[in-house]
Amino acid sequence: MSRRLSILASLILLLFVVVAAQSAYIQYFRAGALSASPLNPRVNSVSSAAPRGQILGADGTVLADSLPTGASAKYYQREYPLGSLTAGVVGFVAPALGTTWGLEEEYNTQLTAHSQPAQNFEQVLAPTLAADNVQTTIYPALQKIAQVAMGGQDGAAVVIQPQTGDVMAMYSNPTYEPEYLASPSYASALAYYNKVAKNDANGFPPLGLMATQQTFPPGSTFKIVTTSAAAYYKPSLLTKSYPVLNYFIPPTSNLKLYNDGHTPCGGTVQLMLPYSCDPGYARLGLDVGATDMAKMATAYGYNQLPPIDLPYARPVVSKSVFPSASSFTYNIPFLAYSSIGQGNVRSTTLQQALVAAGVANGGRIMTPHLMQSIVGPDGTVISRYADSVWKQPITKAQAALITPLMRNVVNFGTASQVGFLPQDQVAAKTGTAQTRNSTATDDWMIAFAPASHPTVAVAVAMPFQPKANYGAQIAGPIVKCLIEGALAIQAGQPSTGTPSTCAG
Repeated sequence: MSRRLSILASLILLLFVVVAAQSAYIQYFRAGALSASPLNPRVNSVSSAAPRGQILGADGTVLADSLPTGASAKYYQREYPLGSLTAGVVGFVAPALGTTWGLEEEYNTQLTAHSQPAQNFEQVLAPTLAADNVQTTIYPALQKIAQVAMGGQDGAAVVIQPQTGDVMAMYSNPTYEPEYLASPSYASALAYYNKVAKNDANGFPPLGLMATQQTFPPGSTFKIVTTSAAAYYKPSLLTKSYPVLNYFIPPTSNLKLYNDGHTPCGGTVQLMLPYSCDPGYARLGLDVGATDMAKMATAYGYNQLPPIDLPYARPVVSKSVFPSASSFTYNIPFLAYSSIGQGNVRSTTLQQALVAAGVANGGRIMTPHLMQSIVGPDGTVISRYADSVWKQPITKAQAALITPLMRNVVNFGTASQVGFLPQDQVAAKTGTAQTRNSTATDDWMIAFAPASHPTVAVAVAMPFQPKANYGAQIAGPIVKCLIEGALAIQAGQPSTGTPSTCAG
């Protein structure tokens, strides 16, 4: 009997320990998240009974607001003045569904009404509830340029300030209207949620953010990473002259790797990058080797989640992928194709924008971010984003070697027909990746400007284009519009220098 009592006592003691541990976990480790969760009825009550903080563009444009609703005007409903133009980044609050998304979710704690610092004794006894505002780095004018230039096609565009990591624009299509999700009607909000949660004809969900979520073969834009690997690990390869060939057959393979249009190409990197020579760059990647190619891809941020301030609870932000060095051991041809951004290489638009920004910023990739500052209800700046370096894949000297090569892509290479303004000194790289069993292309361009003192870096991806299309033709005009628009904004002339076809 005493043995049974001892066992029972031990079990009871163990249960007490479990309860105490769970209580401590909730109280000290999960308290913040549970308090801020939109599923918390108290949060829903506070958010509807008190105005939620504003989300503002870099120019002060209101991207999200709370306005009184109903006959008594005692409750507040979320409104999104720019609708689908900024929905992918701003996200939404759907109180009827208990769901948040995007920056609304990332900064939910600040945007939800909470106790403010007491200014007098009365406020000590009865704390004032108010929400903070979030000032972003997003320029609605650039969002509009991307939207108009894409012409309703599926695609993504990212514009970054290379020295700070400020995301000046991040537009994706398909998109959605957040206003419908903010409806207080459960039936209405759920019906629209179910509609936009379904994929479009190309397999992309409107309720997502293609720029950070979807990955595609980056095509020849990846040659910047391959060039970086050669410059960093084996600089002698930069002056090696590769034979002029119509195609290249990788070792242990009988597949012919042709250049675009089956035209012959070769020579040194100085000639091969501007003309985007596939056979030559395939050989260059093999000469660099699997280990160093994989190291450089990782150094640029591949195989890691970029630390952008968007929620990671759902797959809104994805890793870009470069195969491990060991995966090429028994499949050498894959390294040849991976070196030109095809095969098993996949990238988000954000990742390729960071590649361009890294070269533009002397080899340093700054942490990308969307929040500029948190502002209190009285207009006081509570906190500002502190710029930080995320990666440094190459040195300043190596970046200086790559920049003129990218300038020559514009001067006489594959981007020469885009029509970049000479005074903008654009440095670029085009990309056209075969996809869907070579029946379509993913069309890319990455670029930065002005090359002598870069202040803007851009990446555009236009997936599943007709096979006859190519990066300079499809992504090039969008990049051109965004660069001109961004430089105009930085010069304090947001309505100047932007073609009418892109202004919207």
